Amino acid sequence: MPSERVTFPGHDGTELAARLDLPDGPHLATALFAHCFTCSKDIPAARRIAARLAAMGIAVLRFDFTGLGHSEGEFANTNYSSNVADLLKAAEYLKGRGMAPALLIGHSLGGAAVISAANQIASVRAVVTLGAPHDPAHITENFAHALPEIAAKGVASVDLGGRAFCISRAFVEDVQGAKLDKALHEMKAALLIMHAPRDEVVGIDNATKIFLAKKHPKSFVTLDTADHLISRGEDAEYAAEVIAAWARRYVELPAPAPRPDTPEGVVRVAEADPDGFLQDVQSGPHHLLADEPRAVGGTERGLSPYGLLAAGLGACTSMTIRMYARRKNWPLTGVSVDISHDKQHAADVGNGTPGKIDRFTREIRLCGDLDAEQRARLLEIADKCPVHRTLSHGAQVDSRLVEPEG
Repeated sequence: MPSERVTFPGHDGTELAARLDLPDGPHLATALFAHCFTCSKDIPAARRIAARLAAMGIAVLRFDFTGLGHSEGEFANTNYSSNVADLLKAAEYLKGRGMAPALLIGHSLGGAAVISAANQIASVRAVVTLGAPHDPAHITENFAHALPEIAAKGVASVDLGGRAFCISRAFVEDVQGAKLDKALHEMKAALLIMHAPRDEVVGIDNATKIFLAKKHPKSFVTLDTADHLISRGEDAEYAAEVIAAWARRYVELPAPAPRPDTPEGVVRVAEADPDGFLQDVQSGPHHLLADEPRAVGGTERGLSPYGLLAAGLGACTSMTIRMYARRKNWPLTGVSVDISHDKQHAADVGNGTPGKIDRFTREIRLCGDLDAEQRARLLEIADKCPVHRTLSHGAQVDSRLVEPEG
């Protein structure tokens, strides 16, 4: 997945640091991601969701709000309204690149911010919130003990997640004055609310209030096993897959055109999770996942490499049989193929070569009013399937190193 480090001016002119994750294949749409309070663009949930969406053709810009992460500026001088203003500047930057965002995604307080910003970005067609509060002032519960000092002195240093942040009276007053109901009521974009029932930071009742305040179109999906930060990889990837599927209903995704640098017929496989084995497999407009079983360190979110090979054999067998029966005008009403794979000692299968060989067992079911002769002929035709021939005769694999993109 190509990824660009970019900067653009924030609400007060300071440079904001961002990362633009681009699809390996055709670019179908652009999303803008807003991170949670005092977090950064590089938290695992943001990285994983951006990677999954990019694999599905949706470019994602994730950036650090003023004074956070790698962005310039002083956090003490920011507030909720400045976060919304930073979001508008990010959308302006994308528009300037010809990539106006059609989708906004916000996590926690970033979710509240995308709700506030959505009506001010003409290109937005869909909005997604993850663990968002209905009342932005909810975040003051994280430093409730310091509110009297902030009110008395105008500022106080508070510990949030093991880091010290200066919170000003202006910040508290601004977030306490921010309300979402009007923005939700007026929002024309579709809204997807994603929230975890076990969220101990922002309770799920917030999702209920957001849902009731928004007119249709709106949807709610529960993140059953997730925590507030969506820290588990499987939860973040599930969220991304749901977002991508849901957004297609509301975001006008053009038919993908082949990339000039990717020849027709190329299947591109890219690592989706460097800590495991999950792979993105892209061929033109088609996308699927490959993985390994949990027993060997995978997460079982896709077929194993041998499973994909078996699937290719099964699909090719079924297609070849169908093609022949159609040409002969035989009454074949259905085909199914079961493929199993194992390794056997070569001597056990009559091969004089020492060691083990791969063996695929293929069970074919033919439905329809076929006589015995027709069934026997279709079984012979199965052996003429091109993938069967490739596996039987062997193939040559040539490899070379090329420079990474981006």
